[in-house]
Order: sequence, then C-alpha cells, then structure tokens
Amino acid sequence: MRDLGVGFGYLVKGQKWVARHGRWFGFGLLPGLVTLVLYAGALVGLGYGADDLVAWATPFADDWTSPWLDVLRGTLTALVFVFGLFLAVITFTAVTLLVGQPFYESLSEAVDRSEGGEVPESGLPLWRELWISARDSLRVLLRVAFYGILLFACGFIPVIGQTVVPVIGFCVSGFFLTEELTAVALQRRGVELKERLRLLRGRRTAVLGFGVPLTLAFLVPFVAVFLMPGAVAGATLMARDLRGETADEERDEERDEDRDGDRSEGRNGDFPKNGRHDGNLPPSGGDQGVHHLPH
Repeated sequence: MRDLGVGFGYLVKGQKWVARHGRWFGFGLLPGLVTLVLYAGALVGLGYGADDLVAWATPFADDWTSPWLDVLRGTLTALVFVFGLFLAVITFTAVTLLVGQPFYESLSEAVDRSEGGEVPESGLPLWRELWISARDSLRVLLRVAFYGILLFACGFIPVIGQTVVPVIGFCVSGFFLTEELTAVALQRRGVELKERLRLLRGRRTAVLGFGVPLTLAFLVPFVAVFLMPGAVAGATLMARDLRGETADEERDEERDEDRDGDRSEGRNGDFPKNGRHDGNLPPSGGDQGVHHLPH
C-alpha cells in the first residue's frame, strides 16, 4: 500500500512542479486546448449528424410505423453519440500527447534538468518521434479496446458486473494512461513499448496510485486540459524512479546518511576508520587494526 501513496505522490509533485514553473504550465496547456477544440467540434458535428447517420444505416425501418421507428432510431442515435463520447475520453490523452509531442518533450526535459544529472535525448528527427508515438499509442489503444470489450461482457454478470468490473475498468484505464504519460520521458531514453510495460508492471501499485485518480479527473475534459502539464511532469518523475535515476539532492542526502551512520557506529563501540577503539591505540604487533580487502 505504500507504493500506492508513492504513485499518487508523483502526481501531486508534478502539479506542484508546473505551479512553481508557471511558464511551463502555460506552455503545456496549448496542446490540450487545441485538442479540446478539435474534439468539441467533432462532438458537435456528431450531435447534429448522428440522426442522419442512423437513418442512412437503417433503411429497412423506413416503412415502420410510429412509435417503433422513432424508438429504434432515437435509441441508436443516442448510442452513436455515447460511443463517440467514449472514444473521445479514451483517446483524448493519446491525441493530446501526439499533437503536443514537441511541447511535452521540452517540458519533460525541463523536469529532468531541474532534478539534476544528464538530460536524455532521443536524437531522432521530429517526424520519426511522431511516428513512434503514434504507433505505440495505437498499440496501447488496441489493448485498451480488448480489455474494454472483455469488461463490457463481464458487466452483465449480476452483482460483480456492477461492483467489481467498474473498479477493474478504472484500474486498467489508469495503468495505460500512466503508460502513455511516462512514454514521453521513456521514449527519450530509448525505451521501447515492451520494456515500458515491463517497468510499469514491476511497480503496478505505484502506477495505479498515479493513474487511477488521474483517470477519474480526466473524465471531465476541461479538468484534463489543466492537469495535463502537471501529469507529464509527474510522469517524468515516475519514469526516473522506474529507471533507478536519483536526483543529485537525493544522492547527497544518501551520502550524508551514510556518514551519519558511520559516526553512529563509532559512538556505539564499533571500530572507527582510524583504527582507535575506546579512545586507546590498538596493541602493536600482528595484523591487528589492519583492514584487509575481501578476496
């Protein structure tokens, strides 16, 4: 359960990072706003054209009498719009990351730079990075669609379908949402999709702690736009953790803790590094007080 809090902590740290770096927050908003406008236009167009689409797809019902014709086409129109809305929700992040690839990559590099150490670069041309991102996003979406169909079928199981299945659905969505976000940093490090999934499975609880709350928040499109920059920043911090990269400050703290531990051992009566014990020199002769390297 501790890892669950660690994952949520990265989500919070990412939001705090962009709050402290306001320029990057505004910079990271642009792709989300562009994608939101595109999706809003598509959904408005679908709302106006769904009934015509349903009428075109159901010519066999032209001779039906009312109210059956209205019930059939009204129901199908609603289902078409709901399906379009569902597609918008599950693809919003992938499309936003694709549209904003240069923006989010620069933001991710800034996070790496602020943490110290090397700032990995893919060295690939932009078109190649976009192709890899689009290809991997399609693979992830196919996985999400597979699990979505499976969970939809399980939803008809009494009790379990109304309780357990929705929880599993949010966990699946959170896992793959985290994969898409961490891919911004991991792709710069040359980590392929298969290896990224292996890394995430190794810290599954932390991944769910990061992705599930974000999935719930992303159900509201406007919230998704404003959380996206911080989500990319937090995912970069998580990617560093998954790869075992430690910030300079953390390394300094670890060295300080090691020194404090050595001093503590000396105070507790263990031999300190200068060979003194209880304030007296060791007796002469033999190999006493000499530290041999292990073979």
